[in-house]
Parts: sequence; C-alpha cells; structure tokens
Amino acid sequence: MAMNPQRLIELFGLDGKSAVVTGGSRGLGYMIAGGLLDAGCRVIISARKVEQVTAAAAELSARGPCEAIPADLSTPEGCAAFADAVSQRWDSLDVLVNNAGASWGAPLEDFPAHGWSKVIDTNLSGPFFLTRQLLQLLKASARPDDPARVINVASIDGLRVPDLETYSYSASKAGIIHLTRHLAKRLAADHVTVNAIAPGPFDSKMMAFILDDPEARADLASTVPLGRIGEPDDLAGTAVYLASRAGSYLTGAAVVVGGGLACAD
Repeated sequence: MAMNPQRLIELFGLDGKSAVVTGGSRGLGYMIAGGLLDAGCRVIISARKVEQVTAAAAELSARGPCEAIPADLSTPEGCAAFADAVSQRWDSLDVLVNNAGASWGAPLEDFPAHGWSKVIDTNLSGPFFLTRQLLQLLKASARPDDPARVINVASIDGLRVPDLETYSYSASKAGIIHLTRHLAKRLAADHVTVNAIAPGPFDSKMMAFILDDPEARADLASTVPLGRIGEPDDLAGTAVYLASRAGSYLTGAAVVVGGGLACAD
C-alpha cells in the first residue's frame, strides 16, 4: 500500500522549523544547511571568515531563508557571543547542528601542542559549550511529541583508527560520539534528542588533499564497499531525517554515512 504523499511531508518536512548549522559556509556544513533549507527550515550558518560565510548564506538563500553570523566557536567566549546573537533573532531553536571542525596532521614525534589544542577546542569543546549556551532556546521549542534536536557531526575516524597521523582529529571525533551519548541521556527528560552523524569521505576542504587528485580519489573510492565518494544528498538526507518527525524517537545514536567503510577491513 502506497504511503499518502501528505504523510511523507509530515514525516520528513521541516516547514516552520529553525536550525543553526555551524561551519556552514562550505563542505559538510553547506551540504547539511542546503538540505534543511530544502525541507522547509529557516537556517543560520556560522563560520569564522566573514566574507566566506556571508557569500555562502547569499547562495543558500536561493533555497530558503538563510542568514550568516560569523563566529569563532573554538572558545567558550565565542560560543556565548554567537548564542547571544542567535537569541537576538529567535526566541526558540528547533535544530542545532554542531559541524564546525578542524584537523591537524603531523608525525607523532613532532605533533605540536597547539595542533592538539586547536582541534580539540574546535571539534569537542566547541560543540559542548555551544549546546549549553543554546539549551534554553532548544528547550523553548521542545515537546514530547516533537523534541528539539542536536546533531553533532563526528567522523568515521572516531570509530576506527585512521591511516593518517591525525591524532587530535580522531580523538576529538571519538569524544564527540561519546559526548553525544552522554548529552542524549541527560537531555532526554527535557525532550531534546542528541545524535551524531559519522561521515566517511565527502568532498570538503579537509579532504581536498586527496579528493582533488583524480587518481587518489579513485583509489579511495575503491576502498569504500559501495564504490564511491559521498554526495551532498547522502549527508543532507541523513540530517533531515534526524531533524524530522521521522527521527523523533532516535537519540544517542551515531549514524554512519560512509558507504560501508565502518564494516570494511
């Protein structure tokens, strides 16, 4: 029996919802922001670089209402300032996507302290402090039948040991997956769900050093059981599911979007 199209809209549509996507000016954040806009959300995106995030918001506005708020979310002070800017615009928040991220690679013997701190501060501390700062806005929209949503962008490298010497990155992504579970348990009573997306390879600045080389791209794709690099709809669809009525009973999960890499040898 075919499902009524209106029922599909009710399950997966996000009309009238509000969403914040950090690191939304490019890469994974841009893909997620676009998907949420397509589903009916109004979206605020953030990034450190003013010109870049402003240009991205202008592009995304063709798909729905999108505003840029430049912010450095690697410090508690930056998170507080950004949350204050959001609260000046909205009195509630339905979806928070903690996507802003950084990486650093260096041999173990030479791995610098500032490379460790920069990645941990951005990838792990930032999502914690921003979630805390925006919690009252999330609670203002939360209902038992329609929870507010926090979606943390982790990585498949938080679930397996990568080949590259990106120690702080993989540690931070493993940490965000466990933080997701911890926050999910704590915030369930407030009707706020907390889930993580753990992407495999997607086109982004972080992956450009591999994916911009056609031969290296093909080699990487050959290691993915599904045989390809992730596409924007793969990530956007997962985010929309987690933000929609269809995903309202899911919390504390890490959804792997990696073409089967999590189960590959």
